[in-house]
Amino acid sequence: MIRFEHVTKRYADGTTAVDDLSFEVAEGELVTLVGPSGCGKTTTMKMVNRLIEPTEGGIFLDGDDISTIDPVQLRRRIGYVIQQVGLFPHRTVLENTATVPHLLGWKRGKGRERAAELLDLVGLDPSVHGDRYPEQLSGGQRQRVGVARALAADPPVLLMDEPFGAVDPVVREHLQNEFLKLQAQVRKTVLFVTHDIEEAVRLGDRIAVYGQGRIEQFDSPATVLGAPATPYVADFVGADRGLKRLSVTPIEESDLDQPPVVHLDDPLATATERLRSEGARWAVVLDGRDNLHGWIPADATADAKDTANGRTAAARGATRGTVREHARRMEAWLPLGAPLKQAFATMLQHDAGWIAVIDKESEGRFLGVLTPARLHEALRRSIDADAQDVPRAEVAVETVATIATTA
Repeated sequence: MIRFEHVTKRYADGTTAVDDLSFEVAEGELVTLVGPSGCGKTTTMKMVNRLIEPTEGGIFLDGDDISTIDPVQLRRRIGYVIQQVGLFPHRTVLENTATVPHLLGWKRGKGRERAAELLDLVGLDPSVHGDRYPEQLSGGQRQRVGVARALAADPPVLLMDEPFGAVDPVVREHLQNEFLKLQAQVRKTVLFVTHDIEEAVRLGDRIAVYGQGRIEQFDSPATVLGAPATPYVADFVGADRGLKRLSVTPIEESDLDQPPVVHLDDPLATATERLRSEGARWAVVLDGRDNLHGWIPADATADAKDTANGRTAAARGATRGTVREHARRMEAWLPLGAPLKQAFATMLQHDAGWIAVIDKESEGRFLGVLTPARLHEALRRSIDADAQDVPRAEVAVETVATIATTA
């Protein structure tokens, strides 16, 4: 969709902002350009919509040389979102959002209808916010309007220049989450400029790490974090890149342990026997369709154990109980594919020694549990899998358990 071929931007004073740049961005891909101030990432982005003209080389949009396209017409085909948003203060939110459709000659009603659709898509109720003016919105709301305006004419390409940099960290994280959901729906080809490596890792399908006017590494977030191409990249992504990699490493089924499982309507004595035979302190509780319901600790079956030993009449009554009466609510769970960082955070939030993992494509079918040890293994296998260019499930890592087994 976007292709740079040996592009250089050199200014009259001899400064080279971008030096012999060549790379491609596939259709529907979100590429983050990350690097320190003055490294050339914003210059790169502005050359795509000809706000800056290259000195040498060519830039192609869907196969067309952009130097042959009228700049005004080109810019109307490309969405553009900046940090300061740039909304017109004298126009309402709805009018701001309909700006590009209006410039393209859309009928007023059609433009406002499209604007209302997009405001709703970015989480702003047009009936509530449409007639307000920018000064009546929060910083995060203004940024959403900026994204909606950029998408109004349904452009194939979206350029975003540190769009979330001017809001506080909490709002920023929320906007990032919402933008990822939005991108999953609209699948635009996006160049996203940021100086924040964590934002680049979180949002990008691929990352271009800039040095001075050059790309030092252009690869997936996991590869950039796991195998930095140069000492410069290693230094830029930071010594804690292993922790950052947690956010781009998904939970896979091969990462999971299989604990004892019981069902809601099983007799309590059945749960007791299963826990005893497997030497376990707890079991996962499922409903009749094998969907996750909760868990049951071993001490909840103590009465059933007494019954089995013929100790008391009260205990014999407990035998007739079922797992349903003793099951506890499951707070720590995630869908398959959630990032390991979220898994780690969930363990800490609920003070849990494990989390349940379910099939996100079903109503909650239980797949297994992720423990801290298995989380660590998953991270190590992810790094080794990238290095060996093989699926993660095929990578064997040495653990305390395997050392004990082979010793």
